Formats: sequence, C-alpha cells, structure tokens
Amino acid sequence: MTTTAPSRRGRVARAGLAGLLAGFVVAEVAVAVGYLLAIGWGWHELVDSFMVTNGLMALTFGLCGAVIAWHWPSNPIGWLFLADGIGHATTPLAGALAEFIGAQGGSLSAQRVFVTISSAAWPWSIGLFLPLALLLFPTGRLLSPRWRWAAIGIIATAPLFVLEMVGSGDPIAPDLPRGYLSIPSYDDLQPLWSLTELRNLLAILLAIICLAVRYRRADETGRRQLLWLLLASVIAILFVTPWAFVTGTPILVLLAIPLIPISVAVAIVRYQLLDIRLVISRALTWALLSLVAIGIYAVLVALLDSLIASQVGRSAAVTVFVALIIAPVLPRLQQLVDRALYGDRHDPARVASRVGEQLSAGLPGVVAAIRSALRLPYAALTVDGQVIAVDGTPGDVVPLELSYGGEVVGSLDIGVRSGESGLSSADRSVLGLVAVPLAVAVHATRLSAELQSSREKLISAREEERRRLRRDLHDGLGPTLTGIAFSADAVANLITADATRDRTAAAPPSPDASGAVDLLTRLRADTRTAIGDIRRLVDDLRPPALDELGLVGALRQRADQLSFRADGATIQVAVSANGLPTLPAALEVAAYRIATEALTNVVRHSRATSAVLALRCGSDLEIEVTDDGPPNGAWRPGVGLQAMRERAAELGGTFKAGPTPTGGLVRASFPLAATTAPLEPR
Repeated sequence: MTTTAPSRRGRVARAGLAGLLAGFVVAEVAVAVGYLLAIGWGWHELVDSFMVTNGLMALTFGLCGAVIAWHWPSNPIGWLFLADGIGHATTPLAGALAEFIGAQGGSLSAQRVFVTISSAAWPWSIGLFLPLALLLFPTGRLLSPRWRWAAIGIIATAPLFVLEMVGSGDPIAPDLPRGYLSIPSYDDLQPLWSLTELRNLLAILLAIICLAVRYRRADETGRRQLLWLLLASVIAILFVTPWAFVTGTPILVLLAIPLIPISVAVAIVRYQLLDIRLVISRALTWALLSLVAIGIYAVLVALLDSLIASQVGRSAAVTVFVALIIAPVLPRLQQLVDRALYGDRHDPARVASRVGEQLSAGLPGVVAAIRSALRLPYAALTVDGQVIAVDGTPGDVVPLELSYGGEVVGSLDIGVRSGESGLSSADRSVLGLVAVPLAVAVHATRLSAELQSSREKLISAREEERRRLRRDLHDGLGPTLTGIAFSADAVANLITADATRDRTAAAPPSPDASGAVDLLTRLRADTRTAIGDIRRLVDDLRPPALDELGLVGALRQRADQLSFRADGATIQVAVSANGLPTLPAALEVAAYRIATEALTNVVRHSRATSAVLALRCGSDLEIEVTDDGPPNGAWRPGVGLQAMRERAAELGGTFKAGPTPTGGLVRASFPLAATTAPLEPR
C-alpha cells in the first residue's frame, strides 16, 4: 500500500495535468477564433491567415495528446503532442491579441511582442515536437541507443527553423506591425535558411526511416499500430505535396495534417478499433487511382490543347477520356491492393497450388504457406492436442476442424486479423478448400508415425530378445556343453588309465574299452564344435563387448584396436563421451555399430592422422565421428554408409555423412525416451 497509493496519485495528477493543458489549447483557439469573428472576419480571412488550419491542428494535436497522456502518462508522445497543440494554438491567439491591441489603440510595442510570439510559436510544433514524436512512436522510447544522436540533432537544430520564421520580421497580417527579433541581413543568410529547410526534410526522413525499421522488426501488434500512421501519412502526403509545389493549391489541403495525431492516438490507445488493413486497402486504392487520374488528366490537357480550340470543348473531352480510362483501372487497382494486404484469398486455386507445392516439404511448410498466402497473423496445426506446426504470433484464434473419413484428425488454428471478429466468408472458402488435402496429409503423417513407432518397437523387441538369448546361451547352454566336454575328457582319461593297469597286469586289452575311447574322442570333438558354434551365434546376436564393458568401454576398446591406417601409418583415435543414460538394447547396438563402422571407414579410406568419436546426450543421443583427412570429393555411397543410414532410420533417427572443409564427418542422432535416467560414464 505504501508504494501503490503514491503511484496512483501520481498517475491521477499527470492525467489531470493533461486535461488542463488540453483545456488550455481549446481555450486559446476559442478565444482567438471568437474574437476574430466578433470583429467581422469572414471565412476567407480566417482561411487566408491560416487561423483555420492552425486552430484545427492545435485542437487535434492537443486533444489527441491529452488522450494519449491520460491513458499512458509515461509515454512522452502524449506530452509532445500537447506541446505541439499549444504551439499551434498560441499562433492564432497571439495574432488575435495583436489585432485586439491595435483596435483598442494600444501600445505598438505590445503589438510587436504578440506578432513575434505568433511567428515563433508554430515552428516549434513543426520543427521539434512532431518529428520527435514520430521518432519515439509507438513505445515512447528510441529504437536503439544509436538513434539518440538523431533525437539530439533534432532538438539542437530546432531553433534554426524558429529563427528563420521570426527573423524575416514580416507582419502576420496587413494591418499589423513587424515583429521583434528580425534580422537586418536576413536575405544574405539565404543559404542558412535553405539548410534549415533541408534540416526539416531530413528530420521527417529520419522519422520515416525509423518507422520503417520498427515495422520490419515489429510483431503483429506493432505492425498494426504502425499501419495506422502509414494510412494517415499517405493521405497527408497526397494532400500536402501539391500545396508545397503547385502554386494556387488551396490552403485547406493542410487540414490533412491533423490525421497524423488522430492516427497516432488510435494506434496507441485503440489500435484494434477497426480493420486497419481494410481501411488501408481502400485508401491506397483511391490514392493510386487519384494519382493515375491526375497524371492522365495532365497528359490529355497537354495533348488536346493544340487540337481543340474551345476551352469548354477541351475540358469536356478531357473529362470524358479520363472517365473512360479510369473505369476499368479501378477494379485492377483494388485487386492489386487487396492482394498486398489479404494475399490470394480471392484466388483459391492459387492458394491451393501454393499449399500443394509445400506438401512434400512437410506440414510446417504447409502452415507457413497458408499464412503467407492469406496474409494471416497466425496459423498453427494441432494434432492429438499437440501443436506440430506453427507460424506467426498468436492472438484471437479461430479453430477449423480437419476431417478425414468422417474422423477428426486435427485442427487448423487461424489468427483473426486486426479489427475482425472472425474469419470472413472469403477466408473460410479458401481455408475449406485447402483443408481437404491438409487433412489427407495429416492422416498420412499419423499413419507414417504409427508405422515408424511399430517398427521401432519391433526392432527394440528383437534386440531385447537377442540380448536375452545371448545371456541364456552364454550363461546356460554354453557352460552345460563345456561341462559335458570336460566329463567326456574325464571318462576317456579313466578308461585309458584302466587299460594301462591291465597291460601292467598282463591281462589282454578289452575290445569294448578301445571302442569306448573312440566314441568319447568323437564326443569331445563334437562337443567342442558345438561350443564354437554357440560362441559364434552369441557374438552374432549382440557384440559381447557391450555386455562386458558397456557402450563407452566397448567403443574405447575398438578405438584402441584401430591405431593403424590401411597404408600402415598411425592414426590417433580419441573417444569423448559424457554421462550416458541407460539405453535400450536396440539403441545401444545401433550406436555401437554406426560408431565402429564410421571409425573403420576412417582407417580404411581416409588419410587422416587423427579422429574423434563423440557421444552427447540431451533430448537426443548424438554420435559424431570427425577426422582431419584432406577432402577428396563427394563420398560414394557404399554398403557401410547404407547400413549406417538404415540403422538410424530403423529407430527414428537421422544420419548425415560427407566431407567438410576440415575433414570427414559422420553424424547420427536418435531420440531418447523421456524416462531415461543419466548415469555416470561407464
């Protein structure tokens, strides 16, 4: 409570200050316009003296700044707009006060003071507050510390524009005196004033560049905010540009400038008020159409000027020609602008074609293609409650079911565009079209995943059974046969000893004893042959070193055996392994076979002097064999590489092999079960 209450009081105080400043702006404009109307000024006098334009700019900048400061007191843009509004409002008020003093026969010095204030107030708004606010839009902070110099430059050079406007000393109205602060050698400083005008253009250009960089880096929300300012800027530029370069353009075109503070206020406070893309689509269409119409009109006037003598006839002919040309152009322009903002939603076949091209690349590519084709803020594919592909930033999401054979196989989650409460009928039509092949792809992916899972289970069961058989043969049948062989040896030895005693006693040898010895000899030979066959069978079922030394120990043993290359040169093989979890039998065998085959290939085919076998465990088990052999072109796939690739694929892993700038590389990766527990290195 001790920290919340003061912060709330401070917020209320700042909001109250914003309201007071906005009220001051309104009062300034009301007093100025009210007095001038009271002394008989008409509409034309108010327009020609810029009272209307300055007054409206003051109201829009001041009120919009108050709204921003009320909702976001910590954002300096609101306060900059309030200062801008005060500057624009002070200009007509000071002018009206100068008129009032003159009408009352007041002091000439006082009149000159107010004329000076009127000339000096509005340049601060245009030269300082507006470009600085645009530089900070929309967060109220600079884009990066490097932009601090741009802000300092705008602040430091702003007085030059004020000095240019005040230094001429020209009266603001025919019946008013010149102001103070006029510079006697004003005309001699024309190069400085040209630089000042260039400075103003550079300040606005820097703000535009900053906005463009922000747009590229912004997320969907930030881009929606920037689009509001883009819309206002396009309209303002279309109206103000003719006034700056075409003599005789009405002053009222400057009334487009107040759209900028309005758009900034909407972007900061209520950027989701409307579908800004739809608004920009229509605005850009009509803006482009207006430019085309103006260009065609100017060209036709120049061409027909020498062909049609009558002024009325020429104007009528130009109007007819422009109408005939513009009529078919409007739909095409609208189509181009809609495509830029909404993608290809009015061309479902094109969207389906783009999605079809990505089906072979995988579901993530399909989701990205759907979002890109329809210019959506977000798209995701959910299967069995798990998001398997996503693109964009989530906001308001509308799920669309994907069905195959009457069964729901997944959901396509689509982000709603800014200002829209849901998907339009055009969007649903296109998404319904692409949902059919997408559902088929999801179903096929599920079947493939189930098949791969079954394959992995079969291989794991096979390797576990092989491990059990090896253990049973090694620990059961093997010792039994060995015992039989030893017993046969013992019996044969006893018979031989008895025969020796009989010969010593001069007894005739028994023919049965001789036959028994022969049978026992054959029995011993057959038993040893069976023992050898069982040992070979045991070794084929599973590498014995895995059970005797563990995976890391077995690999180190194999690395020690591979110390010489095929040409007789020595090679140093190092094994690097972190703590490995307890691995299933199938994964253990696959890792051992791939690693030993890769090391064998290094010894046989490379000219390396060293090789490193690395085993790493994270979410996957990764086996990597690298060597420093010189590159000798692409590797030709042989039996060894194919066997390693198949072993990796059997367990859902990945395999990569080939030359690199630093030597050869073989890498295999296998997904690990989430329940495996890490152990110390073995």
